[in-house]
Amino acid sequence: MQQIFAVTIPFFALVLCGYLAARQRVLPESAVSGLNAFVLYFSLPCMLFRAGRSLPVAELLNPVVLGVYAVSALVIVFGTVWLTRSAHVHLKDAAFGALVAAFPNSGFMGVPLVATLLGQAAAGPVISTMLTDMVFTSSLCIALAQAHEASGQGRRAAALRALRGVASNPLPWAIAAGAVAGASGLALPGPVDSIIRMLGDAATPVALFTIGAVLWHAGQHAHTRTPVRRYLPVALIKLVVHPLLVWSLGRAAQAAGLPLTDLQLTALTLAAALPSASNVSLLAERFGADNGRVARIIMCSTVLAFGTFSLLAAAFKVG
Repeated sequence: MQQIFAVTIPFFALVLCGYLAARQRVLPESAVSGLNAFVLYFSLPCMLFRAGRSLPVAELLNPVVLGVYAVSALVIVFGTVWLTRSAHVHLKDAAFGALVAAFPNSGFMGVPLVATLLGQAAAGPVISTMLTDMVFTSSLCIALAQAHEASGQGRRAAALRALRGVASNPLPWAIAAGAVAGASGLALPGPVDSIIRMLGDAATPVALFTIGAVLWHAGQHAHTRTPVRRYLPVALIKLVVHPLLVWSLGRAAQAAGLPLTDLQLTALTLAAALPSASNVSLLAERFGADNGRVARIIMCSTVLAFGTFSLLAAAFKVG
């Protein structure tokens, strides 16, 4: 357990530093969006490009890994919508609550954390979860959130907005570019490779710091006060039910003789046990959902994940 804490404490401490820096105004509020843009458009794409270049395409697009994770996401999304929808939580809010229940912070936190615990070979399954969540889970939840628009034109507009969101996200493109570069054996010029390496090395600390700042920012701009009963159960679905479901489906796949290694299953389960993706609050605000509830789910899952994630990692005897 001590070895696991030696890895997890610095990761979550950097998140706390970002939160405190924003809260104490050491980091101006106007700088939060700039930090987020730096991570999203520069440092994280470079880190994922390097990871994609070092991994075989078959590993990044492993159908069993993608299938297990996609099925679990589907169950979590529809299960969370069914459990949480009420007179106080309409379909749009339930859909974005389901998104934070199914979408872990794989990009900003998962790739470096899980790879540190399990080794670089674990990066492939974690990147697969990112691709699934960015392309499939997000689009599904946005479509559900817009389902109240009865007209065909409304549904088409919602689908187009979801597709535009996927297409404008630089992270899948960075992974794809890295995979193409690795498969083709493309060697980048020395200065270009150095720039990519330097930006990629900055991704982990800046991303973790940014998570904390974004959480503070989201809490400050939440438009509603949300009772605990409307966000704590969703955070627990994210941290407990989601990884348990991924592990159960993975074990079933192994029992059926499908090619899924123990390392891949452990990486998938740990990725599912990560706290909710911090950028979903911004997405909820953009689509007019209850971003106060979403922000509190993300905050709650991030605080609790230090304990739940560490315990799960200890159960897998990693580190």
